[in-house]
Amino acid sequence: MAMPIQTSRAGGGATSAASGAPATSYRAALTLLASLFFMWGFITVINGTLLPHLRSVFELSYTQTTLIESVWFIAYFFASIPSAKLIERIGYQRSMVVGLGMMAAGALIMVPAARMPSYEVTLFALFVIASGITLLQVAANPYVAVVGSPETASSRLNLVQAFNSAGATLAPLFGGYLILGRTTSGTAAAGAAALTPAERLADAQSVVLPYLIVAGVLAVLAVVIARFPLPAMGAATQRSAKADRKGLSLWTHRNLVFGIPAIFIYLIAEIGVGNLFINFVSQPDIGNLTHQQASNYLFLLWGGMMVGRLVGAFVMQKVDAAKVLAVASIGAAIVMLIATFTTGHVAMWALISVGLFHSIMFPTIFTLGIKGLGPLTEEGSGLLIMAIAGGALVVVQGWLADAYGLQWSFLLTVACEAYILFYALVGSRVTNALPDARVA
Repeated sequence: MAMPIQTSRAGGGATSAASGAPATSYRAALTLLASLFFMWGFITVINGTLLPHLRSVFELSYTQTTLIESVWFIAYFFASIPSAKLIERIGYQRSMVVGLGMMAAGALIMVPAARMPSYEVTLFALFVIASGITLLQVAANPYVAVVGSPETASSRLNLVQAFNSAGATLAPLFGGYLILGRTTSGTAAAGAAALTPAERLADAQSVVLPYLIVAGVLAVLAVVIARFPLPAMGAATQRSAKADRKGLSLWTHRNLVFGIPAIFIYLIAEIGVGNLFINFVSQPDIGNLTHQQASNYLFLLWGGMMVGRLVGAFVMQKVDAAKVLAVASIGAAIVMLIATFTTGHVAMWALISVGLFHSIMFPTIFTLGIKGLGPLTEEGSGLLIMAIAGGALVVVQGWLADAYGLQWSFLLTVACEAYILFYALVGSRVTNALPDARVA
């Protein structure tokens, strides 16, 4: 998820806006940073296969299951401001290394959590991983936006978004094979008898190998980034921006004021669909699949988001972004209504197709939200990043699934799409537009 910062180059030539580095240096840096976007997309979406696994191991209700994901997104709220202060203190590169280290530590905590097994320790481990991802988000997004020519900032941000989607697309296959495919609950037919205590213990320990692999990859990536000569982002640009911001208010910008809840509400829709997908399509009257088989269809959901993002980027070169967002919200609402009121493969494929419509929503809302902020762009972007914490309210959908049924809970998603439509048609209109921020 990218945090655009509008900039303009003060000199000529293909140089970094932040440091004046030649193009060859920041191309290599961008290639390396793309791996960060891949990893946090991968680790975030692997929860889609982890949650049905934990639901079986700990015999959780839907409310307790979605609480796991809520803890994940609560980290965005609590860790965003400390992350910004840490970056100010130790710099962007060291902060990225610390973020990767936190993620690796959280992955290692999953090992004793699985061996106990402990629901509470699992929640703590996931909170640590998510806090590390938050630090990466706050550090890497603005860095990618300014490392290189300002004229190509949008292209760079779309590129790393594609890597994020690639990680999200591959995660269900990894989790399906190494977690669900190696457990009794993951390979059992829908409606099978409850697991015995011995089977639950064996299933719980199936996450040890996957998270050891993830921890190892993160540790190697941390070492590589620590030793890589990333172009520096100078403090002079921050002082200049502070002078430009004096006397200006974020709250006079309608598109930002309505954009913050739009991001918050969109995350409820995206995360709710992704996290309950496997449980939904596994039901006898929907797909009648094992959890392992259902994870292959989750791959199609996230793959659809990657394809939709590429198509959307092309379409928005010719069509107004707000209009594209409006069409996407209407399409998402229609397929979610089909998923709610039908059964069988019609309902299953309707839920899969929502990925195509959700694909462009986050980056489009984000872009519309910071439009016209000028020197306030960085602060506005920070508030939009904090709004990712909206994913924590997916627990509301878990409560609805317990109280009224899993299928009926998707009406919450329909309500979320209605607000996105309002934002596209009304809330995204720019007020009090300011000139673009300038950095030397």
